[in-house]
Amino acid sequence: MRTSDWPRTATRWTQLTLAENDPAHLDVDFWTSVMRDSRSNAACISAGGYIAYYPTRIPFHHRSTYLGDTDPFGALVEAARGLGMHVMARVDPHAVHADAAEAHPEWLARDAQGAAIEHWAYPDIWLTCAFTDYHREFITEVAREIVREYDVDAIFANRWEGHAGISHSEAAQRSFRDDTGFELPKRERDPSDPAWPAYVVWRRRRLSELVSIWDAAVKDLRPHARFIPNLGMFAARDLEPELVRRVYPMFVVDKQGRSGDEAPWAAGRVAKRSRGLYPDRPIGLITSVGPEHHQHRWKDSVAPPEEVRTWIVDGFAQGAFPWFTKFNATVSDPRWVPAVVEAFGLHARLEPVLSEMAVTAEVALLDPSRAGQLKVGAAHTFPDENGFYQALVEARIPFEFIADQALSAERLRPYKVLVLANAEQLGDAECQVIREYVAAGGGLVAAHQSSLYDEHGDLRDGFGLADVFGVDLTAPVRGPVKNNYIALTGEHPVNAGFGGAKRIIGGSHLLRVEARPGTRVPFRFVPDFPDLPMEELYARQAPDAPAVITREGPGRVVYIPFDIGAIFWEALQADHGLLIANAVRWALGGEPEATVRGPGLADLAVRRDEHGVAVTVVNLTNPMAMRGAIRETIPLPPQTVSVALPPGAQGATARLLVADAEAATVMCDGRVEVELADVGLIEVVHLTWEWS
Repeated sequence: MRTSDWPRTATRWTQLTLAENDPAHLDVDFWTSVMRDSRSNAACISAGGYIAYYPTRIPFHHRSTYLGDTDPFGALVEAARGLGMHVMARVDPHAVHADAAEAHPEWLARDAQGAAIEHWAYPDIWLTCAFTDYHREFITEVAREIVREYDVDAIFANRWEGHAGISHSEAAQRSFRDDTGFELPKRERDPSDPAWPAYVVWRRRRLSELVSIWDAAVKDLRPHARFIPNLGMFAARDLEPELVRRVYPMFVVDKQGRSGDEAPWAAGRVAKRSRGLYPDRPIGLITSVGPEHHQHRWKDSVAPPEEVRTWIVDGFAQGAFPWFTKFNATVSDPRWVPAVVEAFGLHARLEPVLSEMAVTAEVALLDPSRAGQLKVGAAHTFPDENGFYQALVEARIPFEFIADQALSAERLRPYKVLVLANAEQLGDAECQVIREYVAAGGGLVAAHQSSLYDEHGDLRDGFGLADVFGVDLTAPVRGPVKNNYIALTGEHPVNAGFGGAKRIIGGSHLLRVEARPGTRVPFRFVPDFPDLPMEELYARQAPDAPAVITREGPGRVVYIPFDIGAIFWEALQADHGLLIANAVRWALGGEPEATVRGPGLADLAVRRDEHGVAVTVVNLTNPMAMRGAIRETIPLPPQTVSVALPPGAQGATARLLVADAEAATVMCDGRVEVELADVGLIEVVHLTWEWS
């Protein structure tokens, strides 16, 4: 008898997304061997929606033209069940074929002029609107047919939100007008349109209702079954929290690989971001075996095997269970198979220990992304966050995310330091939570325009956290500026380690602030001077305005009034990374309780339970480390894992889970240290101890 908690045991997923011609040549034996060899315990298989891969009886549910008298979906379900796997049926409701569009024009997404929207990539198919009967009734019946006819545990919906923009279908217009009294906004994120904030709330509520309808429909037929929509990196913010608590057994996040020169740690960030809002929900990270390039769209190709392997491993190291997807059942390039088999095999070996321990950290990075943000660019570009993330990875400081929607005294309690990379939009309530956190002894590192806007995107006269930062704003942001520098002024741990330098590179967007009494100023801005002609390249005036301000009370605070995260991410100048690391370490009061010393680029995760600590080291050292692509992983030189022994603990022992070997431990200044001689892609040091 299956129960509704089955998602807790579905931890390695094979997804096969079929193309229309796949029924003509599907090799079920090959895919069965992939599922078996990768030790997958769950499968997601294309079933219906845009194209049906089974003999559907629903009118306008387009059967694959290659289906004939075959049932490829049913054959794959039977193969997966034969391996004892959970099975999820994939549906895609984002478009319909011409016959359905002609018969049901009311299903279609429409632009502001009322014209139906044709698919951007393929002719004579049409985008659907999520607020019509197509989603609420037609897709509900498709889901029910699949669950009724096949032995599946769930329906998985891809592109289930319909048209990505604002759909002006009659149903959407009528519902929005009836619910809010407004007409639909003409443009997205228009701060001058009072209908936009109402639309954000309305859209979230209607999409949440839709998921509830679908979930109830499948549970009605199979009580253990679930309806699980695919989510982008931030899509959970589009859902009502109560719906998530009631309906969602897990998140499946569609971040299939690095894009452009995105850093390889972006895989692990998916898990942290999801946990930052819903810490109790399992997270699956979808990894494509092909490259993720949104401009060129090589969806039927294969990414370098080492890149696929690293993406999967960094994801599960930070707590996202692995899920790979292959588009098109034809295997014209099999180089991805060993990479998936090896990465999934590593997860299977580590899962018995890691799954029983919670990911922990002393430092939290505030995730300010929220649905419908009005600040231009704030919801889609994250250079400040990227820079802080990179700096903390380089500094080997373990950290977690916390979403601003979840910000509370309770959620902050486990952390010793909160980092605001550039949390521009903070409401008064959120500012008060942070104020009380610092007053209770919490550390704070903040930069750039953090708290300068309220939660609606309206500019304040000064910082919402001015009293916490210990500064007053005297001039608005200025920039972009060139040739900016900050001078070291006085001795302070925040400006230590710069090798005798009198000044370092500053920022490109600057805020002029005045430090309040009781603060210290380890860096000051050097007033502007020309960058050309070269003969004019010298400072005319002494350093003046504060560039880094520290304040020490119950909690330590560092405020940096320029775009240090964004400029570090853009230019990758080491001094900016060092300054960020210094600020976090000073606010923390020293080294993290668990860290790793040694050369190379490594992403760390720390897990704890009452018996010990597991420190995961993911080796990201490769010749293309900051260009995204991974050709090879260079083994790490010797590393030292260092963990502070908690009071009352004694007799620490260590085991290397990947090497499957015991390791020697050394006590040093109240810390247990373990030497790692050789780390390929990943190693986990599992320390256990007894209590006195």
